[in-house]
Amino acid sequence: MNSSAWPRFVLAVDVGGTKVEAALVDDSGVVLGASRRRAATGASTSSEQLAVAVTSVVTQARAALPLGAPLVGVGIGCAGPIHLQEGAVSPLNLPVWRGYPLKDLVAALVPGLDVRLRMDGLCITLAEHWVGAGQGVDNLMGMIVSTGIGGGLILGGVTASGPTGNAGHIGHIEVGGFDDPCACGGIGCIEAIASGPKTVAWARMRGFIGESGEDLARAYATADPVAVAAVARSGRALGQAIASAATLLDLDLVAIGGGFSNVTPDLLAFAREAIARRVQFAYATRVRVVPSALSGDGPLIGAAALIHRAELVP
Repeated sequence: MNSSAWPRFVLAVDVGGTKVEAALVDDSGVVLGASRRRAATGASTSSEQLAVAVTSVVTQARAALPLGAPLVGVGIGCAGPIHLQEGAVSPLNLPVWRGYPLKDLVAALVPGLDVRLRMDGLCITLAEHWVGAGQGVDNLMGMIVSTGIGGGLILGGVTASGPTGNAGHIGHIEVGGFDDPCACGGIGCIEAIASGPKTVAWARMRGFIGESGEDLARAYATADPVAVAAVARSGRALGQAIASAATLLDLDLVAIGGGFSNVTPDLLAFAREAIARRVQFAYATRVRVVPSALSGDGPLIGAAALIHRAELVP
């Protein structure tokens, strides 16, 4: 097959607190399944091991490019904070990377290609706007609720990433009524309350014997009172943070993905209840809070959108 018969592919890379993934994504937002590669990360991983993991998945994913197909660029989404001008990253949940030159690492593997880096929350927002729950919506926030909590913004139809690349980092908005200490130095940050590991830890302090978000989901389904209380608490905190963002930014939609967002649909129901308490601010309470429409593909699709939808990423 000649190159004109193939779609244009972008090599998408997603770096998070528990894994790094890479895959080829076409110009319709479809992940080429045969190209998808994953390697574990984690807080105990060394800087060298992280670099090897990124190098491995990028190299393997690129090798899966169909013969004759055009590769037009590389998009990288990474947990924040990031340093946009330097192409460097300092993911809170990967403490061995502080100011790490991730863009340069990847660019060296793909000479001659355009390489773009943004925070993973912005990437998920781009994905939802392109092919997910945010299609046709020009004022939205995407959120990831997983090992950490991230976010990104599209306002007036274009992304808002700020001068350092960290606009939309809602995981470190402090919410009233909570005093959970956060690794960032804040008190009551939404990530410290409502991320998967922190919700499970809160439940375990109250007698829950499970160890994971999946364990908590099973316990919630049986109406275990501690599991129900833990999910309700996290949902309320999420809702308070979203209400603050909607009040500030006049959002139409918030699309939420990430592994822990699937603990139960009630998580978002609790969030909506908290938002609805802003009774005098109808412009804020009108915000729709919906689950991601992209399952686990969202971060990779969004990273690819940094190239495929470059006109939205100033």
